[in-house]
Amino acid sequence: MNATTETLPLVGRYIALPESRELDLFADMLVKRGARVLRCPLVSIHDAPDQQGITRWIETFVSDPCDDLILLTGEGLRRLLGTAERAGGSLRDDFIAQLGRVRKLTRGPKPGTALRTIGLKTDLIALEPTTEGVIRTLKDDDLQGRRVAVQLYGTEPNVLLMDFLREAGAVASSVAPYIYADDVEDVRVEELVTAILDGQLDAVAFTSATQVRRLFQIGRRQCGEQSLIDGLRRLKVAAVGPVVADELRGRKVQVDLMPESSFFMKPLVRELVKALGAPGVEGSDTD
Repeated sequence: MNATTETLPLVGRYIALPESRELDLFADMLVKRGARVLRCPLVSIHDAPDQQGITRWIETFVSDPCDDLILLTGEGLRRLLGTAERAGGSLRDDFIAQLGRVRKLTRGPKPGTALRTIGLKTDLIALEPTTEGVIRTLKDDDLQGRRVAVQLYGTEPNVLLMDFLREAGAVASSVAPYIYADDVEDVRVEELVTAILDGQLDAVAFTSATQVRRLFQIGRRQCGEQSLIDGLRRLKVAAVGPVVADELRGRKVQVDLMPESSFFMKPLVRELVKALGAPGVEGSDTD
């Protein structure tokens, strides 16, 4: 980006990013626009402990395939592919081939992106990137007798979705290929809470509901929930999409900005530029 420091839209702004998987990419987009970034990964993601069980699920998916696969997260598909690759032999290739044969419904944009990396695409995109959106997408389908597999979001059993499928007559099963582990040192999260309370930040940008829950877990212990809420009210709170926004609002936190339809990091950066950018200075959409 060919711009002097003075023309960058986020010069002088200090933005906290509680991201983990794509932290560097997100931070780089903001730094290129002049912002100073406080990086604080709030959660880490690990493969499910029972890798043999996940391998058996993949083997069954290949040998006795389902009719539909609901992918709730891109992370889940990547973890399944990783497990298949570590198992050796042709399992990863066989898994990808079978993925190409089943009907694939994706909850949001990230599973679709993960599919494209292996040369596939989604067959159905949820009407909105939520469990309710998945259900609305399928509610007029005849699911009687169809075998439907659900890749879960972390270890959340998603009772709402599973009950819907069974009540619709589907033979529903699920797989949880990864877990969230709140094992990042508490001191990092405490530093973020302190920055919020002290008014050091201009904004904080959340990209998952798990980040919100982790922040409140530590903040409740460090300063009390109300103090954390009061601190967040003094800055701009950004959410990448409606799931994250609902988590924040459920905790009485006002969501100041969110992309209107495309729930990715780049549109979120654009919203941050709109909200915090210097008057008369245009942000760049190139990275």
